[in-house]
Amino acid sequence: MTAPEGRGIAGHDDSDTFRILHVSTGNVCRSPITERLTRHALSDRLGDPLGGGLIVESAGTWGHEGAPMEANAELVLADFGADHTGFVGRELLDEHVIRADLVLTATRDHRAQVISMGHSAGLRTFTLKEFTRLVRAIDPVTLPDPRDEGMVERARALVRAAAALRGWLLAPSPDADEVNDPYGAPITFFRSIGDEINQALDPVVTALTGVAARR
Repeated sequence: MTAPEGRGIAGHDDSDTFRILHVSTGNVCRSPITERLTRHALSDRLGDPLGGGLIVESAGTWGHEGAPMEANAELVLADFGADHTGFVGRELLDEHVIRADLVLTATRDHRAQVISMGHSAGLRTFTLKEFTRLVRAIDPVTLPDPRDEGMVERARALVRAAAALRGWLLAPSPDADEVNDPYGAPITFFRSIGDEINQALDPVVTALTGVAARR
């Protein structure tokens, strides 16, 4: 099975873009950190993430609509040199799932909630750490070269390859695919979660773009 392509709502054509949707609970801690670290990593590799057609967003299953991200989340992003400005929390809606080419969630519960919304979401929804584990097992030479076929085609092929591996490459433990919620925790715990997210994102962004991070 392959993930549906050319998704869109109200006549919107997403054929030239690839949307990544990060999902957590309140959309004020984990998913904003993951969204902005993904954008930062894409900018590091590509110069302009939108240049390759990759769009990165986030929402929460119990999202605080219109809320800013947590102050400690902003501090974590500053540690990485990532931009936190202009962020506004969103509640997860059907339209977000419909338009997403890849949904990466903080936990298995979030993944289950996204999949329960329908829209063939199960084919393109993973926890972040699950997707990282699967991506590490994919030989990059089997993916389209973004210089020839574009970043969007490479990203779509990566999702299909990861989905095909899911039943074969299982997590070593039930908690291995989870990113814990730092809401209300001190900045030290937020920073540990930020490091965890950043480490999980690095191989994902490299696989999506075909470009390794600058060290």
